[in-house]
Amino acid sequence: MNTLAIPAAPVFLTAAWRWLAVLNYDVDARLLAPLAPRGTELDLWQGQAVVSLVGFRFLDTRVRGWPIPFHQQFDEINLRFYVRRREAEGWRRGVVFVREVAPKAAVMCVANWLYHENYVRRAMRHELALPQTPHDCGHVRYALRDAGRWLTLSAEITGCPAPLVAGSEAEFILEHYWGYTRQPDGATKEYHVEHPPWQVWTTTSAAFDGDSTRLYGPDFAAALRQPPRSAFVADGSPVSVREGRTLAG
Repeated sequence: MNTLAIPAAPVFLTAAWRWLAVLNYDVDARLLAPLAPRGTELDLWQGQAVVSLVGFRFLDTRVRGWPIPFHQQFDEINLRFYVRRREAEGWRRGVVFVREVAPKAAVMCVANWLYHENYVRRAMRHELALPQTPHDCGHVRYALRDAGRWLTLSAEITGCPAPLVAGSEAEFILEHYWGYTRQPDGATKEYHVEHPPWQVWTTTSAAFDGDSTRLYGPDFAAALRQPPRSAFVADGSPVSVREGRTLAG
C-alpha cells in the first residue's frame, strides 16, 4: 500500500482491477516528453523511457458508492507511460494515459468529462486460463476491435503469482499510485489511486498482435510492433480512486 501522508480526498470510484496483463516497450523519451502534464517529468526505468500496454478486468465498479447499471464488469486496455512530481514528502510517482479503451459508454463519458482522460469505446473480449497449481501453465488475453479488426494482447504464464521483488522492473511499473491528466486549459489534474501491492506471475511469452496505427498513431504503433522488453501478469485487487485536484501553477 502507498503510505505517503497526504490529505485524503473523497473516494470517487471503487472497483476491483484483476488479472492485469502488462507488456512493456522501450520508446524514445522525445515521444513522451510533450505528453507529460505540466509540473511532471518523465519517470525512467534505468534511464530508459517505457510505455506499457495493459489489459485487465474491471469488476464491481461503483461511483461514489453507487453501482452503475450494466457497467459494473467490463474489460479495459490502456496504453500508458510514467511520470513523477516532487512534493514536500518526496516524489509522487504516477501514470499518464496515452489512450484508454473500454466497451462501456458511461465509463468513457464520465472519465473524459471529469478527468479529461483519453477514453474511446470499442468492442472488447477476454480469455482467462489461470494456472491452478505451481506446475500449471495458463494464459491471459484481451482484445479490442478497431476498424473492423481485432487487436490482441496476450501473455502465457506459469506457476503461482509471487510478491514483487524490490528494485525489479515489475515493481517500478506497478508501484505508481498517482494519475495525471492535462486539462483543456493546460493545467494538470492529479488523483490518488490506492491498492495493496500486487503479486505477479512468471510470463513465458507475450505479444501484441494487430495494426494499432489508427488507435495510437504511427509512432506508438511502431513501438508496439516490436517484441516487448518485458511482460508480466499481476493478480490485481480492489482499488479506490480519489477525486482529483487541479494543481496550482
